[in-house]
Amino acid sequence: MSEHETETLLRDSLERLADRAPDGREVRGALARARRRRRPRLALAAVAAAVVVVSAGIPVALNVVSGTSADLTPAASRPVLGYTPDWLPDGFTEQYRSGGPGTAVQVRRWMAGPARVELAAHSTAEPEWAQTALRIAALRDQVVVDGRVGMVTGENAAAATVTWMPDDRHVLTAEVDGMPDARGVAEQVADSVRAEPAQVRGEARLGSLPNGLRELATTVQGSSPEDGSTTLDASAPAAPRAVAVRVTVGAGSPGLGGSAPVRVRGLPGAYVAASGPAEASVTVRLPSGRWLTASGRVPQAQLIAVADGVELDSAPDYGWLGD
Repeated sequence: MSEHETETLLRDSLERLADRAPDGREVRGALARARRRRRPRLALAAVAAAVVVVSAGIPVALNVVSGTSADLTPAASRPVLGYTPDWLPDGFTEQYRSGGPGTAVQVRRWMAGPARVELAAHSTAEPEWAQTALRIAALRDQVVVDGRVGMVTGENAAAATVTWMPDDRHVLTAEVDGMPDARGVAEQVADSVRAEPAQVRGEARLGSLPNGLRELATTVQGSSPEDGSTTLDASAPAAPRAVAVRVTVGAGSPGLGGSAPVRVRGLPGAYVAASGPAEASVTVRLPSGRWLTASGRVPQAQLIAVADGVELDSAPDYGWLGD
């Protein structure tokens, strides 16, 4: 590429960025908030410069200013979610937390009737999110999130998602669904997010897993502590992000129609073979009165081994459910 062509690309990129730049008052407000919070943030101008160079085909490191960030690597079976919003619409309560080891996605969800607010953290080490900076740069519908450039996507006025990068290793998404002015709400939620951890501690943990299965995610959900439940997912090496076996522990009794008796955890249990889209499952009622079910498209012996290996926790953290 000639020097003249390179200059032309840079000039065109600058013009496109200027066309979709946010109002100056919005930028000044975002930077003022960043200073008040006393956290190092990347100024909009620095992000814009990095985006222009990337769009011209010249590699550049995106971590122009380094700062503290939440780590996506939790302790085994005890995920720690790295981000918390300071603001939510009135009436919303937290009813869902999910996370896993390594670069597994972290998800927190708040509900108010059918309306939903969801905050998710993704790793740029995952191929799906590796090019997020370029996607943000290419999209015209951009916003400023706490001093950083983000993008807004959504199908209608009742659903919107704000996507931004608090640093070069993480991508955050704030999604709002089922309420008026979803875009405005999503932007306000996103701008309030800070790096503050929240643990996922359910009433069970995966033990030893057979035939190369590995832990994928731990999920705690419920509308209140009384109806809280724990879900444990494991995957196979051939499909590391697909659920191969799922274990649930909760108060609800699963359907046992068409089951055969088996021994699970030394107790009388039930086995239901796979049929059509339904997966095979083994179920047992625990001494506490709670029900444990392991399901998946794997042999019966593997399901029983997974259920037998589950470690129960007598002190789960369900206190935040419905709060």
